[in-house]
Amino acid sequence: MNILITGGASGLGEAITRRLAKETEDTVYFTFSKSITNARKIEADCTNTKAIQCNFKKLEEVTALTEKMGEFDLDILINNAYSGEPIKTYFHKILPDDFLVEFSNNIIPTIAITQAAISGFRKKKKGKIITILTSFLLNTPPIGSSVYVANKAYLKSLVNSWASENVKFNISSNAISPSFMQTNFTKDVDERLIDQMKETHPLKKLLSVEDVAESVFFLTHSTTHLNGIDLVINAGVNIK
Repeated sequence: MNILITGGASGLGEAITRRLAKETEDTVYFTFSKSITNARKIEADCTNTKAIQCNFKKLEEVTALTEKMGEFDLDILINNAYSGEPIKTYFHKILPDDFLVEFSNNIIPTIAITQAAISGFRKKKKGKIITILTSFLLNTPPIGSSVYVANKAYLKSLVNSWASENVKFNISSNAISPSFMQTNFTKDVDERLIDQMKETHPLKKLLSVEDVAESVFFLTHSTTHLNGIDLVINAGVNIK
């Protein structure tokens, strides 16, 4: 299989890239923005990976990627990249333009890349789209996360649209919503809060990026009958 993962050179993205690359018969393309050193290390460690520099904040780089995607003969697209901080400040203190900037930097590139992937999938009459969300936050967003959660809510709606519009072409669209993980993306979270989360966690330990990567791997090999789902990974704390 040929796979493309956005934001695949660090954090959760790196874990997913490395897990998928264990299937040596597959080719794993992954994008990176600034993590060039780590991207080259992944390529050296996993010879079936290919790094592509793509800064979502630069339209010309996103356009170049979408134009090149036809050469990849993709079977799977994994939408993982997100730039910006998950926690900012109270909603009423955020400038309206800040919502537009983060939407332009994250959602618009994801739309463009997914459109390019779907065009190829429809020609092949098969394909899988997997999108990383945080849907468990949508009903009770943490204070200061309105921009980030709003963007993820928008993506969640798109995941469902992609699923319903493309299933007749043997194309599935699913999401994964991991609970809190310790990565560079969450590096500014207070250690006292992290200790509290560990203490109250049903398993007494936080989710790891490797755990999530295994779930992504599962979806890459799932039947197309599994379509339009959001796989929430939080040790069952949402069971009522």
